[in-house]
Amino acid sequence: MVRGFWLACAVAVAQLGAMAADWPHFRGPKCDGICTETGLLKEWPAEGPKLLWTATGAGKGYSSMSIVGGKLYTMGDLRGETGGDAQHIIAFDLETQKVLWTAKVGGPHGDGSRCTPTVDGGLVYAVGTDGNLVCVQAADGKEVWRKSFGSDFGGRMMSGWKYSESPLIDGDKLVCTPGGDKAAIVALNKKTGETIWKCEPLKPVGGAGYASIVVSEGAGVRQYITLFGRGALSAKADDGKCLWQYPRIGNGTANIPSPVVDGDHVFVSTAYGTGAALLKLSAADGGVKAEQVYFLDAKTFQNHHGGMVKVGDHIYAGSGHNAGAPTCIEMKTGKVVWQESQPGGGSGAALFADGNLIIRYQGKEVCLIGASPDGYKLKGKFTPPNKPGMGGPAWPHPVIADGKLYLRHSNYIFCYDVKGQ
Repeated sequence: MVRGFWLACAVAVAQLGAMAADWPHFRGPKCDGICTETGLLKEWPAEGPKLLWTATGAGKGYSSMSIVGGKLYTMGDLRGETGGDAQHIIAFDLETQKVLWTAKVGGPHGDGSRCTPTVDGGLVYAVGTDGNLVCVQAADGKEVWRKSFGSDFGGRMMSGWKYSESPLIDGDKLVCTPGGDKAAIVALNKKTGETIWKCEPLKPVGGAGYASIVVSEGAGVRQYITLFGRGALSAKADDGKCLWQYPRIGNGTANIPSPVVDGDHVFVSTAYGTGAALLKLSAADGGVKAEQVYFLDAKTFQNHHGGMVKVGDHIYAGSGHNAGAPTCIEMKTGKVVWQESQPGGGSGAALFADGNLIIRYQGKEVCLIGASPDGYKLKGKFTPPNKPGMGGPAWPHPVIADGKLYLRHSNYIFCYDVKGQ
């Protein structure tokens, strides 16, 4: 019996290790930009971590990457055999760094795709810039089902950069954001695409934003929270009832960062001169209400499109419109603990891993910064190789899986060894 117990423990530990190596969704397993791996490099050498390999074939786009079971999934606009472009899900074999398959999602966009594919139970889900929601088999890319945000749900975007969200899988549901007047958020059967519920907002939302949905258990109610053209909205998880809306965080141009949730609190921020706010959720009239705890003006803190991470009692992110000044905020009070001049150009996409913050700047610089309220410390900085056709901003969010740092820039994927010895 003792032998059986230890064998079961060993299997459980092995399974946990395998899960820790996967990155199945935009911003990680919990959609929060947190990597739970340990034993990573605490500082980087002057030349940066070791570059293990470079892959090509990702096409044109700003999509980040999902990694599950030895495969990497992303999206991009690819040139077709007839000379026309189309947007695809693209699967790579990590062992060979070769493209395994591509699956067409829809038409191209001026500067490519935005969505990061979501991987769950042998299926891959993605949203094209035209609002095509597609489910394909992870093994071979064969299409299982598809929906259209526009024709099926009356969806629309808040502005002209088109759909960018990465769909959420929650149990048997796929949850996504068409942005329609009668279907702001919808929940679908993840295996069939059948509609489970539609969330009708209390007030017009002004179209879908550019954020991806996060899950909250605030006020004891499971709910889905995201950004729209006119601010934040929450939908009840079991039936889609609109629980609350918070308009002050909305701007008319682009509302992008996913909210940060922590118990009964939600931290939201957008750029374009808007700012940030902390909301407190509480039970009210059989539902949930959201009350503003504090608001930070844009001069104090605004996150453009690099996202925010919560570590302990603090939020870390880059601040500024088209900028990313490293910033540490005490979440419960809104106090800016520290904010420093940015070590890279433009906006910065943030990821937390093993005590450090990795910020990947749109100017291509990648920086390792201590995630501590004790003060700002730059622990390393490097710039990936410059390859032909690698123009435009380096917006795709960084990923860490199995001790490796993955960076996407247009058609290229770079893999670095960040595992400590």
